[in-house]
Amino acid sequence: MNGSDALSTTHPASPGVPVVDYHAPFDPGALLSRLVGEHPERLLHVHELPARPAQCVEWPDWLEPTLLGALVGAGIPAPWRHQVEVADTAHGGQHVVVSTGTASGKSLGYLMPLLTDVIDGTRAPNGRGATALYIAPTKALAADQLDRIARLALPAVRPATYDGDTPADERRWIRDHANLVLTNPDLVHHSLLPSHERWASFLRALRYVVVDECHVYKGVFGSHLAAVLRRLRRVAARYRATPTFVFASATVADPAEHASRLLGMPLSSVTEDGSPRASMTFALWEPPLLVDEKGLPSRASTITETGDLLAGCVEADVQTVAFARSRAGVEVVANVARARLGESPDEGLSGGPRGRSPRVSDEGLSGGPRGRSPRVSAYRGGYLPEERRELERALRSRDLVGIAATNALELGVDITGLDAVLLAGWPGTLASLWQQAGRAGRTGQGSLAVLVAADDPLDTFLVHHPESIFGRGVEAAVVDPDNPHVLGPHLAAAAAELPLTDADFELFGPETGPLLDALVAKGLLKKRPRGWFWGREDRPSDHLSLRGAGEPVRVVETRTGRVVGTVDEASAHAQVHTGAVHLHQGQSWVVTGLDLAEATAFAVRGDPGWTTQAQSVSEFAIVRELEGADWGPLRCSFGHVTVTHQVVSFLRRLPGGEVLGEHPLDLPPRSLATKAMWWTLPVDALAAAGVDEADIPGAAHAAEHAAIGMLPLFATADRWDIGGVSTALHPDTGLPTILIYDGHPGGAGFAERGYRRVSEWLTATRDAIAACECSTGCPSCIQSPKCGSGNEPLDKAGAIALLGLTLSRCTGG
Repeated sequence: MNGSDALSTTHPASPGVPVVDYHAPFDPGALLSRLVGEHPERLLHVHELPARPAQCVEWPDWLEPTLLGALVGAGIPAPWRHQVEVADTAHGGQHVVVSTGTASGKSLGYLMPLLTDVIDGTRAPNGRGATALYIAPTKALAADQLDRIARLALPAVRPATYDGDTPADERRWIRDHANLVLTNPDLVHHSLLPSHERWASFLRALRYVVVDECHVYKGVFGSHLAAVLRRLRRVAARYRATPTFVFASATVADPAEHASRLLGMPLSSVTEDGSPRASMTFALWEPPLLVDEKGLPSRASTITETGDLLAGCVEADVQTVAFARSRAGVEVVANVARARLGESPDEGLSGGPRGRSPRVSDEGLSGGPRGRSPRVSAYRGGYLPEERRELERALRSRDLVGIAATNALELGVDITGLDAVLLAGWPGTLASLWQQAGRAGRTGQGSLAVLVAADDPLDTFLVHHPESIFGRGVEAAVVDPDNPHVLGPHLAAAAAELPLTDADFELFGPETGPLLDALVAKGLLKKRPRGWFWGREDRPSDHLSLRGAGEPVRVVETRTGRVVGTVDEASAHAQVHTGAVHLHQGQSWVVTGLDLAEATAFAVRGDPGWTTQAQSVSEFAIVRELEGADWGPLRCSFGHVTVTHQVVSFLRRLPGGEVLGEHPLDLPPRSLATKAMWWTLPVDALAAAGVDEADIPGAAHAAEHAAIGMLPLFATADRWDIGGVSTALHPDTGLPTILIYDGHPGGAGFAERGYRRVSEWLTATRDAIAACECSTGCPSCIQSPKCGSGNEPLDKAGAIALLGLTLSRCTGG
């Protein structure tokens, strides 16, 4: 490993812990060697991404002089080529999407024309001048952009964030005076559009709309945003405004197609990245295979392994972010790192008095004497606004050296100085992988990214097949603007904003007519000669969540009534049921009651010494087959289904995994109308393939788990966006049936993508199971972390035979 000779000194405060001369630049190879230590077998592959030089060009001649001076004064002597290409396109009034790498300066591309027009507009003798709207998927990103614009100190620009944290007394000033409003889709949906009369002067002058991080808007969330943007175009037209839309995205397969589906209009794309890129060392890491007391194989916990690696980075004073896929995972990663460093949760930034952990080293791999102890914290959704702001400040100031985060920190928050990124499991898509890895190396020096494989089929496949990561392009985003479960409520919201007319059919698409008829039949809209009108006193937007999560469930401290945090409604049954042990900011809370009607869980602080795991049952009904194909005696289908899921009990487990007991719960079932692909297999064909009738439940269940785990390789889905149900005899088919469904109302396009590529998908699934080194099945092949029945029954050999039969028929073998 290059740079290993730098590991030549030992700091006296930490005997045996090698450190690096802080005068040297950060050496990713040195840090990786340190992390590997005595376990080289865990490091499966190292990929080096070379540095890329900058492609600089001249500033546009139309750029407003005050702005030009501010940019040069901010340390930007010349723009990169793609920035000027975006700026020229938008300044010319043409909609455009820029899709380049992380830290490639996409924001300057749209800020140049936006700020130029805003400044020029303030010189007009009458009127408000030009205005602009910036839409980001997270409040943190909008706040980050505001800070960046404010640092330019442009007197004519009056920027302001407008989100759920904005005090009521500031909102009127923003509507009446701000000429650049930074917000999120939820506030556009809930506030700006329903109250557009209050925004009249802003909307009349609307010149630009920026949609940042547009790769995030996929699946159902993307369908929601597509409807919101169509509503925004319609309301803007009411005030005779035709704004230019600029989309910014991480790399996606076809950015122009994706952005045009979101906007509903064609646009140009800029995809050639002219920014410089420092070299990156990218490592693939697999936790060791262990054998429990019963002789059953399982991987060491990915979360624990990532926590250990994070602690190792912090010990070396390397500022690092560790991404985990769930809120609970983030808390555990931070706790593991704290424990190894000798810190406690109460020493965190928002958990109580500031303690100091023992000093590990005054020197590190990337900096000089710190004079402070390394600290670790967690960052995720569900934290209160003041907690998030404090954590973001601490990261920028390096008061935090290590942080465990969900993808809330993936989305463009400008944290400079990070040297390393750890990924606790595959983040769902290649686009997210590179977006998260790109959080490091923003200071122009080399960086380190480490993907720590989770214990599931896809992660195992990927770390053993590096070409699947480094040898292929990113995925295409899936968006369905015509999803009736999404579009219908938005049509009702649009009618409440301005009566709908026949002229709106082209704007909202071919499903508009039938959906309006259905809304009239339900009494939500009234049909009149001049169009369709909202027919009730309340506002439809108040009952429609863009995030598809329903009303967040508050976690409230029983003794004081203090709101500790929130959990999204879809997860509440499994995460904060009565008796659940819930983690927040590294602290354990025991839920004493869940009031679904009030969307409140009551909890007391304390660690009972065990964890809890919800148990559930699921079933499905086939509503309508949209497509299907016969494969001899087998049949594969795609269509509408209804999935019913109910949490029925929970297990209490000791840290070693031993089950203390199972406790029943009385929670209502939840039904989901969605889209799915499924296939059926006759009992006699399975018997001929070596799967006896008694073994069908375990074989089908195992094949279902593995197929869910491998689908993200072929669709822009996360494993948690997909669900599955298998049965040895389904009443709608009369046969053994395996079903994979989209975990979102109306579907999100993931199951359909699997149906279109079923042969490739199931081939990879079978190969992943067969290649796993376990004998009877483990989380790396057929066990699932989200299985509601405790991964019972499962049959590895049966799954291989079942998938072999399926593939022999679907490929004509």
